[in-house]
Amino acid sequence: MKTPKRLLPLVEEGLIDEVISQLMSGKEATVYVVRSGDATRCAKVYKDARERSFRQAASYREGRKVKNSRQQRAMEKGSRYGREVQEQAWQNAEVDALFQLANAGVRVPQPFICTDGVLLMELVTDADGNVAPRLNDVDLTEARALELHALLLNQVVRMLCAGVIHGDLSEYNILLAADGPVIIDLPQAVDAAGNLEAPAMLERDVNNLAAYFGRFAPALLEASYGKEIWTLFEAGALHVDAELTGRVELDTTPIDLEAVLQELEDTRLDEEARLRYEQSLRTGT
Repeated sequence: MKTPKRLLPLVEEGLIDEVISQLMSGKEATVYVVRSGDATRCAKVYKDARERSFRQAASYREGRKVKNSRQQRAMEKGSRYGREVQEQAWQNAEVDALFQLANAGVRVPQPFICTDGVLLMELVTDADGNVAPRLNDVDLTEARALELHALLLNQVVRMLCAGVIHGDLSEYNILLAADGPVIIDLPQAVDAAGNLEAPAMLERDVNNLAAYFGRFAPALLEASYGKEIWTLFEAGALHVDAELTGRVELDTTPIDLEAVLQELEDTRLDEEARLRYEQSLRTGT
């Protein structure tokens, strides 16, 4: 096929030898099957921010930083330059997450390079060497659904142990490769320690898995794996081989309301004292 304009620089630099076909066009990017030397790979071409239907919600961007303080200020102000920096950070987030997760043993496509808004990475294939299907395109038995659900829960745990939450996980961004499921599409990946909405995003990812696999194995709809995983994570007890039950023990200890109110009052008094001290330093009184 004719080489798309956005891929021409990679062809000129020798990173791509041939564009074989368009694989898919989604809400944030168009993906092509390409040949690099003897290897068949895929090239993800990010769409311009104005063309994407998926918006970079503030909840996903929370906790993301850039190393350059000028760029960080520009992002916070929302200037034209800041939006360009933000767009680059959005693309880099997927590359960074892919390298981080691949190194942590999570089943994601192996990334190679990201340049000029194009991510070159491994092409995930099935047992016949064809492009691996998305999970939502595969018919499952109850036993197979339970097996894949357990495998993917472990991947979610591995991701969280590496400090990352997918943020948009569903049957539409999981490929079923010859050797098992592979998680894709990570530009909205969330820093588990730096985002206040991380617990809710993790639970949503896990609930999306339960909702899909629950079509084939209804017992999964009764489980609370998301809450269990986050509870273990907060307690520092989560590890890649954690045995999950799908149940969470609720804390039924009565709340000492008087102690809570006293703590709030102590905090208020401490803050007032701090402000008075700062005022005295400024006025010299």
